[in-house]
Amino acid sequence: MSPPILFNFNDAKDTFTVRTCLQYGTEKKTTLDQALRQCILSISLVRAGICSATTPFLLLGDILDCLPLDQCDKIFSFVEENVSTWKSNSFYTAGKNYLLRMCNDLLRRLSKSQNTVFCGRIQLFLARLFPLSEKSGLNLQSQFNLDNITVFNKNEQESTLGQRPTEEKEDGMEVEEGEMGDEEPGAPAPCSIPIDYNLYRKFWTLQDYFRNPVQCYEKFSWITFLKYSDETLAVFKSFKLDDMQASKRKLEELRTAGGDHVYFAKFLTSEKLMDLQLSDSNFRRHILLQYLVLFQYLKGQVKFKSSSCILNDDQCLWMEETTKLVYQLLKEIPPDGDKFATMVEHVLNTEENWNSWKNEGCPSFVKDRPVDDKPKRPTRKRQAPEDFLGKGPDRKVFMGNDELTRLWNLNHDNMAACQSESREFMPSLEDFFEEAIEQADPANMVENEYKVVHNSNYGWRALRLLSRRSPHFFQPTNQQFKSLADYLESMVIKLAKELPKDLPSEEIKTGEEDDEDNSDTLLKESNDSPSMQTKLVSNQQMDEIAAKLGAQWKTLAGQLEIKAAEIREIETDSEDVDMQAKLLLVAWQDREGTQATVESLVIALNAAGFPKIADILNET
Repeated sequence: MSPPILFNFNDAKDTFTVRTCLQYGTEKKTTLDQALRQCILSISLVRAGICSATTPFLLLGDILDCLPLDQCDKIFSFVEENVSTWKSNSFYTAGKNYLLRMCNDLLRRLSKSQNTVFCGRIQLFLARLFPLSEKSGLNLQSQFNLDNITVFNKNEQESTLGQRPTEEKEDGMEVEEGEMGDEEPGAPAPCSIPIDYNLYRKFWTLQDYFRNPVQCYEKFSWITFLKYSDETLAVFKSFKLDDMQASKRKLEELRTAGGDHVYFAKFLTSEKLMDLQLSDSNFRRHILLQYLVLFQYLKGQVKFKSSSCILNDDQCLWMEETTKLVYQLLKEIPPDGDKFATMVEHVLNTEENWNSWKNEGCPSFVKDRPVDDKPKRPTRKRQAPEDFLGKGPDRKVFMGNDELTRLWNLNHDNMAACQSESREFMPSLEDFFEEAIEQADPANMVENEYKVVHNSNYGWRALRLLSRRSPHFFQPTNQQFKSLADYLESMVIKLAKELPKDLPSEEIKTGEEDDEDNSDTLLKESNDSPSMQTKLVSNQQMDEIAAKLGAQWKTLAGQLEIKAAEIREIETDSEDVDMQAKLLLVAWQDREGTQATVESLVIALNAAGFPKIADILNET
């Protein structure tokens, strides 16, 4: 009887022939070594051109499907050792999809908690096989593992926290060594945190936010997350772990046992373990590290984030302060807290580079070097003449332009020229705004488009000058301006009332001109009575009144006819009651304009029940 044909030379029948070979080997009780020899033979046949390049991968896939997991480990060792073969030109294009499917099938059969080493070997093999820019192994859309749900007791009635054991040890009962009650010398003291069901529930509820960070962009979810986080971190901050001999001995036992780190396959949420978990340094590090990863996602620029996923200033400020607190808590956790915190910060900074790479579309790291057909001829630098370098007889530097040459040679020491007092070019408010004040007067009939306040260059210089010379620039106001020109016009009106009276435009008229008789009468009245400027409430007076009013400013708001919407806006703008009272007076002054006089404010204060404040205002 002739031996069976292991491989058919016809490429179309390779799959059928491989499966026939496996069936024959199974009937004859083919050993593991024989299966490996068949794989090696198939590689040689591919290189010889006898069969297709997909034959070894079909054979490996069927072998792994037929064998138990303990023997799959040995077969996969063969796959790992030949990674250079799979990456060669003969096998990579034809077999990369087969290898990826084979590894995914193995990962489905393995347990992530029991076969962690084998799963890690598969992931490392895929990382060595595929290039970094291979998108099949990347989470391009930044999706989360929403199936990772942390289950804990959500029924307070079934909780055992806070209940004392009903059964106590009988007198004379012997306690064997190793049972509860036998305390080892040097063991850490039990946790002194008053753990109740509320702390237990809030602590494990945070895992849902770590599982799905998008919830933090919702208003009410963020409030819940903020409250629970503050309470949890306050517990970590109030109860700190000591670097005792017991923890050092525990670390040495882990190292001698062959493991330098502790792996948590899944959090244990039993209420009985809460006391021990909060006293465990590795557990605390896991929780604090979750905070840092969450904050990095919320603040980072992710390409597939929704347009509504935006944080406000208060949220960003809270995250910055909490990040500093988390790093401080990591440094305080023994052993080697400072070293661990530094390592975590370095890893997260590196992760930002990977996020930027994903946002750019995962470009390849391999850069083709451009090939120059003709070698560049080295150029010789021509020496400049002596006159150009300023070393001539007149030590004059030529800049290639007459005006530049003149400016450059005004002073041989340019630094001394920059520090000269003659370079102080800041004008006074009177000189700079003189033209704007004249144009603001309706009598001059200057159209808006021709006013200097509509010039962007003039507006930029006016803002800089106001910030240096005018106190009105820093005065708070509730008035909304649609453009820079509107703001400058309001400032020009204020400045016109305070500038010296020898200016041509002393006062700006806001209405139509009256008859000559009426104007003469108004001039006489203005000469007999105090001017409008002396009757207006000054900024200093408003500060004094605001300090006296304090939290009672809402009583005055009714007399000043301030609307409820404006009151709510004032409360939103500041939490300081004195500043709220000042904003109330500013809003009243902006609305009344020239009618915001001391007499009007005194009447409102007396009507609101503040006669003492009104008397103080009269005296000032």
